[in-house]
Amino acid sequence: MNPQYGAPQYGAPQYAAPGPYGTPDQQPPARSRKKWILLGIAGGVLLLLIAGGVFVFNLVGGATNKARNLADDFTQLVIAGDTDKAYDDFLDPALQEKLSKEEFAAGVQSLDLNDTCKPAYNDFKVSSENGTNTADVAGVIGCDGKEVDLAYRFDSDRDMKMINIKLRPKTA
Repeated sequence: MNPQYGAPQYGAPQYAAPGPYGTPDQQPPARSRKKWILLGIAGGVLLLLIAGGVFVFNLVGGATNKARNLADDFTQLVIAGDTDKAYDDFLDPALQEKLSKEEFAAGVQSLDLNDTCKPAYNDFKVSSENGTNTADVAGVIGCDGKEVDLAYRFDSDRDMKMINIKLRPKTA
C-alpha cells in the first residue's frame, strides 16, 4: 500500500523530531557516579572538619570558662573578706604548706579591698598535657582610687586548685 493514503506504517517515522538525548533511537548517556562519589567524600571530610572544630572549640572554650569561673569565685571571696573559704576551697595543699591561712588572711587584709572593687581579667592561658590541666589567669582588681594586680595559676588532673598566687598593689 501506498503510505500517502493512510496505510499503516511500521517502524519509526522519518519525520520525527530529535528527543532530549538526540534521535529517538539513542539511549541517554550513562550517568557518571564518579562525580557523586567525589562529592560524598568531600562532604564527609567537611563534616568531620566541622565536628572536630566544634569539639576543639568546646574543649578549649570550656576550659577557659572553667578557669574564668574559678578565678572569679576566688576573687569575689577575697574582695568580700572571706579569706577562710577562699583559702580552704581554692588553694592546693602544696600551696597551703608554703602559705599559712594566717599569712594569707593578713596579706588580703593589707590590700584594703572593699565593695567598690571589681575584677577585670585580661589574660587566660589554658593548656592540657598528659592529663594535667593548667590555667594561668592575670588581671587587676579595680577599686576606688587604686588597683591590685592579680595572677593565679590553677593546676590539676582532677579538681583545679590554685598552685600560685600574686595579689599586689599596682605600682605606677
